[in-house]
Order: sequence, then structure tokens, then C-alpha cells
Amino acid sequence: MLIDTHCHLDMEAFDNDRDEVIKRAFEAHIKYIINAGSDREGNIRGLELSDKYSNVYSAAGIHPHDAKTLNESLYNELKKWVKHPKVVAVGEIGLDYHYMHSPKGVQVEAFMRQIALAREAALPIIVHSREAKTDTIHILREEAGDVAGVLHCFSGDMEMAKEAMGLGFYISIAGPVTFNNAKALREVAAFIPDEFLLIETDAPYLTPVPMRGQRNEPSYLSYTAQAISEIRGVAASDLARITTLNAMRLFKIGNISRQGEIVYKIRDSLYLNITNKCTNKCGFCVKSRTSYIKGHNLRLEKEPSALQVIKAIKDPKAYKEIVFCGIGEPLLRLDVVKKVSKWIKENGGKVRINTNGQGNLIHGKNILPEFQGIVDSISVSLDAEDEKKYEKICKPAIKGAFQGVISFIREAVKVIPEVKVTVVKIPGINIEKCRKIAEELSVELRVRDFDMVG
Repeated sequence: MLIDTHCHLDMEAFDNDRDEVIKRAFEAHIKYIINAGSDREGNIRGLELSDKYSNVYSAAGIHPHDAKTLNESLYNELKKWVKHPKVVAVGEIGLDYHYMHSPKGVQVEAFMRQIALAREAALPIIVHSREAKTDTIHILREEAGDVAGVLHCFSGDMEMAKEAMGLGFYISIAGPVTFNNAKALREVAAFIPDEFLLIETDAPYLTPVPMRGQRNEPSYLSYTAQAISEIRGVAASDLARITTLNAMRLFKIGNISRQGEIVYKIRDSLYLNITNKCTNKCGFCVKSRTSYIKGHNLRLEKEPSALQVIKAIKDPKAYKEIVFCGIGEPLLRLDVVKKVSKWIKENGGKVRINTNGQGNLIHGKNILPEFQGIVDSISVSLDAEDEKKYEKICKPAIKGAFQGVISFIREAVKVIPEVKVTVVKIPGINIEKCRKIAEELSVELRVRDFDMVG
């Protein structure tokens, strides 16, 4: 399931086959479409479309090209339109310094007025920014501090993406990411953390490869989604789940499950979320920002039993590996890990444990021999090159945690067939010193980018 978060079905390009276009979108598993208004007539047609089709929503706004038309009369109409039950955003609004169909000062005033309207209506904004990076970010920082939104059809650089996300704005990627000359955009698409990513068509414009040269339409969103999934190294189903969740949260459409998942799939592996508790409070931990991993809600109301986990796994052979890795430390629940691992191995599966390496300290004994024959690999978070930095970054609740982690790794290589250590690439961490520690322990080091999970 995908959501086209930005298109223009109201435009003349769809006059001859609009019904068929919407039907094809549904057949292509586009669950919802958001039609973005740009001028007075387009907004009116967009509202009519959202009234006619259950899966079409509207955004109401005046595009920067038409900012000069935003007089009091039109502004009062906008105030009425944003109250429509199927209007989910104010947009498309913003700045466009490429064509300059409206003067800069007029664009800036229209942008600011519509941000104020969004605040009043408690709606997010859909932002157009072309060759106007500095002014766009300045206005968002000064005027939209309490307004959510998205930079649609992103064409800026990495710096702009980081600044926008720092303000809490989503980044939406469209068809140009599939173009041959889109190296910079592909780098941005690879970098955006999961919780800030949206996708769109901007139809009828910017048709993705391999349909380039034709009129764009919502059903072509799958081509953009496939390209982005390949860029990010995830399955298309992972990307669909991530971006659909983000769109539903931003625009408040559809039903989001509040039930925390105890098993969740990423690519061809199955992950087990058996606790949200941890002995560390790492500053880089994803759970400090969100309960969602790759679109999966991992915030548990109650920790599952071993039997509940086993029932949720179903067939261990269906996955490349089964990984104990939620948003907590799995070895806090040693008995569950052992029971489930034994069952997985007996039923033809492969087991990996992702841990902070404090298991022996937690249980006051060497627990690693208990994993012999039931655990295939273990990944231990090293996360710093010395005790002082580890204490600062990971804030462990257990005294002597760093040395305990080193000791745990030494014992793990005696029992577990494959042992790796990981470190998150964040400022202040000396990766080469961490690599040397790994070499001394005779284990492989994996360097994880910040926000990379799985």
C-alpha cells in the first residue's frame, strides 16, 4: 500500500480520463491520494474530487506562482476551504525564485499568511521551494515553529534537507530520483531517516523512469518507490510501510495501529521485539525519538511470553535469519531468548542476537555457554573506544559496563560461531580505535550510520 502525498488531479491533463486514472491508482495499491491546490480554480476542483472519491483528499493553498492573486477575497475563501472535512493540509505554498511569476516580496507575504492560516486551522503545510533555500528555511524557522509539514518534490541539497528535518519537516521525494542525472537527489534519498521520508508523484509532472515522456499519474508512484527502496537497501514493502505510516501521521488519514508488534520483518529477516527495557540510555537510540522502526510500532504495552513469540514467528525457515532486536535489551529476558532460540533451531531457522553486551553483568554470571548450539551469531554494541566515552554516550545503569562489554565479547567468540561488534558513526567516536579493539578481540567491526537499524 502506498500514499501519493502530492499530485494535481484537478488539472486539465486529466480531463479526458480522470476516473480511469483514479481507478488505475487503486489497482496499483495506491490507498490514498492527496490533491494539492495551486490556484483558485484548482482548489475548487480539488474539493469536488475529494467529495466524489473516498480515497482522494485535498490540500488547499495558493502556489507561489499565483501569490499575486492572494487578495482578501481569495484569502477568505481559503479560510472556508481549510474547514472542509477532507482538507488535510494547507498547500501547495512556498517560494519559487526560478520563474518569478509573482514578485519575491509578494511570494514571501503569501507564504507567511498561509502558514498562519495553517496554524489557525491546526493543519500541516505542503511547501514548494525552488531556488529559494535561504528564504524558505528562514521563514519556516521564524514563522512555522509550531506547524508541521513537508518539503514536497524535494530538489534542494543535503544541507537544506538537514535544516528542514531539524525543524521537524518531512522530505518528500518524487520521480526525478529515477533520472540519470539525479546523483545528488539520490544521496539525499539515501540519507533521510525513516521517520522523515515521504513519496509523491507531483502528477501530471515529473514522470519517473521507465514511464518518462508520458503524462505522470498516481499509479506510477510504484516506480519511484522501487527506486528509493533500492537506494536505501530495503524491500519495496518496507519502504511502502514506512512512507504510508508517515503520511498517515502527518495528514491524519487512515487508521494507525496502536498495538506494539512483537515480530516485525525488514527485508528478508524477522526481528523479535521482546522488551522495551534497557540498561543503557544511549543518546543516539532511535526509541528516544520514535516508537517506530521501518514503519513498525514497537512500543509494547506488555512483554510477550516465549509461547506468544513462537506463535508469532510461525515458520522460521521462511526467513534468512531471526533476530532478537527490538527497542530494548533482549538479554534482560534470558529465559525467553533461550526458549525461543531453541525452538527456532529445532525448526530449521537461524538465530542472531543484537545486544549491548551487558548480559553477563545483568545476570551475574557468564551466560554465553547457555547459547551453545542455539545461537548462530551475535552482534554486540561497542559504541565507544574507551570507558569514559562509553559512559558519556550510553549512560549505562550498571557499573563497569564498558569492561563488561569487552569481557562479554571475549567469551562470545568461544561459543558463538559468528561474533560482530558494532559502533554508531556519531561525532566524537574514534572509529579506527574501535576497529583496533575489534581486531584485538578477533571479531569483525560493523560501522553503523546514525538512524540505520537492522
